[in-house]
Amino acid sequence: MIKNWQELIKGEYAYEREIALKILEHVLERMDGYNLVKEAVKIKNDVIAINNIKIDLNSYKKIFLVGFGKAAARMVKAMEEFIYFDDGIVISSMKEELKSVKCIVGDHPFPTEKNVEASKEILELVKKAGENDLIIVAITGGGSAMLCMPRISLESMVEVTNQLMKAGCSIEELNIVRKHLSHVKGGQLAMATEARMVALIISDIIGNPVDAIASGPTAGDESAFKDAYEILKKYGVKNKEAMEVIKKGMKGEIRETPSKTHAENVIIGDIKKACSIAENEGKKRGYYTKILKCDLQGEAKEIGIALAKYAKVYPRYHSIIIAGGETVVKVKGNGIGGRNQEMVLAALPELQSMPIVFASVGSDGIDGNSMAAGAIADGHSMKRAMALQLNPDEYLENNDSHTFFKKLKDAIITGYTGTNVMDLQLIVKR
Repeated sequence: MIKNWQELIKGEYAYEREIALKILEHVLERMDGYNLVKEAVKIKNDVIAINNIKIDLNSYKKIFLVGFGKAAARMVKAMEEFIYFDDGIVISSMKEELKSVKCIVGDHPFPTEKNVEASKEILELVKKAGENDLIIVAITGGGSAMLCMPRISLESMVEVTNQLMKAGCSIEELNIVRKHLSHVKGGQLAMATEARMVALIISDIIGNPVDAIASGPTAGDESAFKDAYEILKKYGVKNKEAMEVIKKGMKGEIRETPSKTHAENVIIGDIKKACSIAENEGKKRGYYTKILKCDLQGEAKEIGIALAKYAKVYPRYHSIIIAGGETVVKVKGNGIGGRNQEMVLAALPELQSMPIVFASVGSDGIDGNSMAAGAIADGHSMKRAMALQLNPDEYLENNDSHTFFKKLKDAIITGYTGTNVMDLQLIVKR
């Protein structure tokens, strides 16, 4: 999974670095969409059990599959081992050879025309399912961009999304806007059919709100056009097309998203599970482990500094501190990076001369606009940076954390991982 092991395991803290990276890699493998489905779904005599939901496959005339999100194709690959699908389509970050389901590699974080065309195919498939049919839905983070049928032009949709992300809006706020500019989000996909619909979901949002993950296409939505309007105002987004649609919705000229749907939604993977796997793996390796938080929020660089300060005063040595969540970056520069690398970069001065290794990765393998999953640093990283005349403050100012860690050879490269459960931080204290 980690492609650049040798350049990452180096220096006085090579052993601790290896421990941190092995635990991270183990977590990512366990959280792969394929493995999560295999763990969550049980089948006996053609009856499937997913948590408290039971599905007798023989009681349906036809069974369909639709999926969308970064890890959706991996989920479908596992489901095809349990179920024969009459038809299906999945949009994902990864190409998988599937038996009866069409797999399309979609674009992220901004939707493209390819995503829109694939989304139209998904909606048509859902519409053709009847009341005696079953639709299984695979949903993961990234689904908001991949399942995309906007009420405005694609160009405007990308502009609105880009402006909100750069302004540092939360994923919940972004998805409220996306729902009300869409034909399929906010429960609207579920309402397009009378068939039974069961959605398996890998959560990339704190608290696992099914109405927000991938903008909740199968879940009821309590937000309204007015909420979307307030968010656009809050972050100074003035796109004319978007504002026209939102104002029409506020006047009742466009139907609100449904508050309830008939779909059954099941969470099969989230950041808490990832943190728990990391905790158990750390214990197996003889470390005292502590899950600090699984709901980290806030600005990445501030969180990085806070985590490093906490680790410095943490009284237990030979310990591992685990955290997870999703921070934000207020983009002011034009550099290459992401919240995980920015978090570690900001922590560098606090780590100086301390017997600590700090790693942070995006579980999907892609951090921001870089091709790295995240970064790793230790008590000697600041000294190495100074020797290369790398000033962390300058790179932070330009939001150029990836360039910094690329030069330091401390960017963690995995490629797409097959999962997406937000970000994971691991601090190993000697």
